Amino acid sequence: MAGRIVVIGSNMIDLVTYARRMPERGETLEAERFQSGFGGKGANQAVAAALLGSEVAMIGRVGDDDFATGTLANFVRHGIDATHVARVPGVASGVAPILVEPGGENRILIAPGANAHLLPEDLLPARGLVEGAALAIFQLEIRTATVLAGLEMARKAGVATLLNPAPAPDGPLPEGMLGLVDHLVLNQSELAILSGLAPDAEIDVIDAANGLLARGVGRVVVTLGARGARLVGPEGVAVIAPVPVTALDTTGAGDAFIGAFAHFLVSGSSLETALAAASRYAALSVTRPGTQSSYADRASFARFSAGAAG
Repeated sequence: MAGRIVVIGSNMIDLVTYARRMPERGETLEAERFQSGFGGKGANQAVAAALLGSEVAMIGRVGDDDFATGTLANFVRHGIDATHVARVPGVASGVAPILVEPGGENRILIAPGANAHLLPEDLLPARGLVEGAALAIFQLEIRTATVLAGLEMARKAGVATLLNPAPAPDGPLPEGMLGLVDHLVLNQSELAILSGLAPDAEIDVIDAANGLLARGVGRVVVTLGARGARLVGPEGVAVIAPVPVTALDTTGAGDAFIGAFAHFLVSGSSLETALAAASRYAALSVTRPGTQSSYADRASFARFSAGAAG
């Protein structure tokens, strides 16, 4: 039987506007359409894994507003244990205004709101949940100190850890944090920043990933969009092939990848098999609008995978 996944991370409400192009400074444009939905990197990853059939629990914070009511109901609807997702009185829930261009590329702002109120000591009541997990997942849309405390808790219990260092940190991560990470999953710009380079710098992906291994990371997975992904670990380098699709909206694709990877990993798949499935799942998500609304359930994904294999 597959083990439980625990996600310690963020919840957001996505406010998505689809535009013909991005407005210039001081310019007002009429958008083609708007939709809102449930988001936040932590919640997205939790929902993707749950849709595929994993047992998932979420640890986080929501605000004292109607957005929080909807977010908590969304967890229940997906069968996610939200016992440790608490409201913060007098604080707004996190929101993410998103602009999407016709080719599917997006630009995102986040206002963390209640997510910033998840403190290291708030993890103590959930210690048993973390210690009983097969995999603990973290991102950086909550306090770094809380992420570090969660990683330490999981490591002491022998629980595998996955860190998605997004949004990329403004400064260096706490000393020793990377040494607590079994699976570091990040995109090329995040890899550049963690390697000490500008986010748009030309880098050798493999060299940069090996540099992170030298800092204590167990394995590094670099997602490269249409170029697939690279797995870099003690065994060497593996190329995860891309799945060609026509993108409609790339919002949340990275979270879809991580949620699917986590699901297949705790279900007993090898690293390369889990990553190949995650690549297919993320590819399917970009053909649909929205964030969590673009994520497929197990049956839909199986049909897509059968078609991709054919």
